Amino acid sequence: MISLTRFVAAAAVATALTSTAWAGSTLDRIHETKVLKVATSANWPPQSFLGPDNQLQGFDIDVASEIGKRLGSKVDFVTPEYGIITAGRWSNRWDLSVGSMTPTTERTRVLDFPAIYYYTPYVFAVHKDAAGTKLADLNGKIIGVEAGTTSEDYINRRLKIDAADVPPFTYDVTPGEVRTYGDSMGPLDDLRMGNGVRLDATLSALPTIVAAIKNGYPVVKVEGKPAYYEPLAIAVDKGDEAFNSALTKIVTDMKADGTLKQLSEKWYGADLTQVQ
Repeated sequence: MISLTRFVAAAAVATALTSTAWAGSTLDRIHETKVLKVATSANWPPQSFLGPDNQLQGFDIDVASEIGKRLGSKVDFVTPEYGIITAGRWSNRWDLSVGSMTPTTERTRVLDFPAIYYYTPYVFAVHKDAAGTKLADLNGKIIGVEAGTTSEDYINRRLKIDAADVPPFTYDVTPGEVRTYGDSMGPLDDLRMGNGVRLDATLSALPTIVAAIKNGYPVVKVEGKPAYYEPLAIAVDKGDEAFNSALTKIVTDMKADGTLKQLSEKWYGADLTQVQ
C-alpha cells in the first residue's frame, strides 16, 4: 500500500509534468477540447478569404492550421471585425489571432505578440488610367485605407512599429483626404470604379495589390520604394506566458524546418519570412 506521503509526492510530479507540457489556462483548454479557436479575416486575399467552396483559405489560414496541427488540435476559425480583435480582452471568444497583425505600440498594451512570422511591403496603388503616377503626385489626393491598420496610421503620420530588424521609413505622401474602410478590399473596390471617381489611390499590402490585379482589378502599383515594411505577428490576449512560449517555439520550428518559407512561396511567390 502506497503511503500518503509517497502518493502526494507522486501526484506532485505528475502535475508538474502536465503543467510543463500544457501550462496555462489557454493551453489546458486547447488540450482538453482538441480545438484551437483562431480569429482572422474573411476578406483579405491572399492572406485569408473565402474560396469557391465557401471555406476559408490563404496564407494565414495555412499558418494557423499548421499551428493547430503542432498543438494536436483542429482549428475553428472566426472572423470578427478587425478592430474587435485588436482591442484585446477577448474573454475566451477565441484563443489566437493569425491575421497578419503588426505589433504596434498601442496594441502591445492589450495584446501579446509571441512571434513574427513574416514581413510585407506596403505600397500605393492607383487606377490603371493613372499608370505612371509618382509618389509626389499623390500629395493632396484622396487616399483610401483599411481602418484600424498600419496603413491608416502611416497615412496619418503616426505609425510606430515595435519590432527588430525592420527598415526605417519616411512619410513621402501628404494626402488631401483620408477615407477609411472596414476591410482591405473596400478601397480597391472603390478605386476600380475609375481614376478619381471615388478615390485617387490606396495604400495596402503588396500581396493584396498583386492578388487584386490577378483577379482583374484595373489597378497598378505606384512607382517607387515601398512606403514601409510591416512585420506581421501572431497575437494573443495578454497574460498567458505558457501559451506565449508554446507559440514562440512552434513558429521558430516552422521557420527552422522551412514550413513558413514554403507557405510564403505558395501564396506570395516569394519568401516574405525575412526582410528582402
